[in-house]
Amino acid sequence: MDNFKWAWSYVRKYKYKFIPALILVLVTSLLSIIVPYLSGKLIDEVIYKGNRDMLFILLIAMIAATFIRSAIRYVFQMLFERVSQDSIFELREDLYKKLQELDVDFYKNTRTGDIMARLTGDVDAVRHTIAWVFYSIFENTAIFIVAMAFMMTINFKLTLFLIAITPVIGYLAYNMTKEVGPTFSNIRESFSKLNSMVQENISGNRVVKAFAKEDYEIEKFDKCNQGFKENNLISSKVWEKYLPVLDTLAGFLNVVLILVGGLMVINKTMTFGEIITFNSFIWALNNPMRMAGWLINDVQRFNASAAKIRELQKVEPKIKSLNESTEEKRVQGTVEFNDVSFSFEDGEVLKNIFFKAKPGQTVAILGPTGSGKSTLVNLICRFYDVTSGNVMIDGKDIRQWDVKKLRENIAVAMQDIFLFSDTIEGNIMYGAPNAPIDQVYSAAAIAGADEFIKSFPEGYETIVGERGVGLSGGQKQRIALARALLKNPSILILDDTTSAVDMETEYKIHKELNSLYNNKTTFIIAHRLSSVKDADEILVLDKGEIIERGTHKELINKKGYYYSVYLTQFGDFDHQGEKEVM
Repeated sequence: MDNFKWAWSYVRKYKYKFIPALILVLVTSLLSIIVPYLSGKLIDEVIYKGNRDMLFILLIAMIAATFIRSAIRYVFQMLFERVSQDSIFELREDLYKKLQELDVDFYKNTRTGDIMARLTGDVDAVRHTIAWVFYSIFENTAIFIVAMAFMMTINFKLTLFLIAITPVIGYLAYNMTKEVGPTFSNIRESFSKLNSMVQENISGNRVVKAFAKEDYEIEKFDKCNQGFKENNLISSKVWEKYLPVLDTLAGFLNVVLILVGGLMVINKTMTFGEIITFNSFIWALNNPMRMAGWLINDVQRFNASAAKIRELQKVEPKIKSLNESTEEKRVQGTVEFNDVSFSFEDGEVLKNIFFKAKPGQTVAILGPTGSGKSTLVNLICRFYDVTSGNVMIDGKDIRQWDVKKLRENIAVAMQDIFLFSDTIEGNIMYGAPNAPIDQVYSAAAIAGADEFIKSFPEGYETIVGERGVGLSGGQKQRIALARALLKNPSILILDDTTSAVDMETEYKIHKELNSLYNNKTTFIIAHRLSSVKDADEILVLDKGEIIERGTHKELINKKGYYYSVYLTQFGDFDHQGEKEVM
């Protein structure tokens, strides 16, 4: 029942449509007894008693009742559909808002396909329940009760014979509910895996083709698809077990009517018209019985989907603002790490990190792969919270800043570049949608992107394919850099931003960038020393610890890790370490 209460929390906003629709369902249920009742009257009064004056009146009444019932049915079905669409509209908005609230850790540990399954298949299962299952349960229950009550007024004994089998149907329906429920959870899980596999394969299609692994991917998909098929078949076996029995029992009502009712007519304890009326009412008893299995099926599908959606809604972001003040305050940009350590579930990533960067300063971060460079700058953006120590922004613990306000003052050109399916101009303006167009061009020029953008037939209006398909790695990097620069942040983070461009272009970009660093606190992660040699301080990380720090010349003279990287990239140099890095 909890899932239905949850669904009602969305439906009740539209109760001014929902409740009248339920009343109309009840009205149609009451109207459903008119035609069977008039059929019996027609037999007894017109055919047997010869009262032909009543024929026209009865026929008009039957036609009118049928048309009125059909019209009302159309109205309430449209009302339920409208309520379902309005409710699901709000549900989708709530889910999408929830996804925006959740932090990096959630997306790191949740399959994309699972999220997509919740926002598509699961949401549609809820819509189907609101639009059809709710009123079908109410309608079938109402028709069954109304028909039974009316039949009892005609012949109580025959009615008892007809409803004698309902306890058996109730027992079977209860057992079916218990068995079919878990099968839908398994179907839902296998559909999520199937969704994830397809999404991953589409995103990585170039890798698949580059390694000619199409057959391998098809084999993987077949296994996943087979699992989805088997779970559906298991669910179908439950239907096989119960639905034919329920259908047979419903059909058995006709046998009871013919045997018992026929004997009553022969014994003259019942008129022929009354048995015709009973015969017309049989659908009102056996149809709900037949529908019971299908409705149980839909309810269990709804329960499985609703559970998954509610599970997503209950997820709370680990990163929360302690200060919810709406006061406009621009971050100045002083960043300080005080004995900061950070761990993921699988181990420690950063250990005892100390440094301080002031506005106008540039801090470069180097180190081997997996040394914790990207994690360190992620802590500045507060994508994660420190395990111990604290990160200070303008002398205040980062956890005391409003997260949104903090990130509005930070721009990141990420290592993992993501471009939206939009124009190049739209991608650059993503962080500053109201920026003047001349500033867009200026940011693109500084990032070394203006020239190649203008070479496209559509220029800045060129539509970028999904995730930047159609652009080279270097072009995507430069557009991402322009996006970060246009935001004009207090803190600028460049995570290996020029790794995919040639040395000459990189030199030009950094030469242009130097003019922008004066009033910003800049962090540069790079593997090329040419990108970091002019930094005010260079931090060398290894296994999550700072093993060296200093300026370019100081680190050259230390003849440590930085020195060895320099030798690898540029060869030998004189003993003073004065050789310029291009």
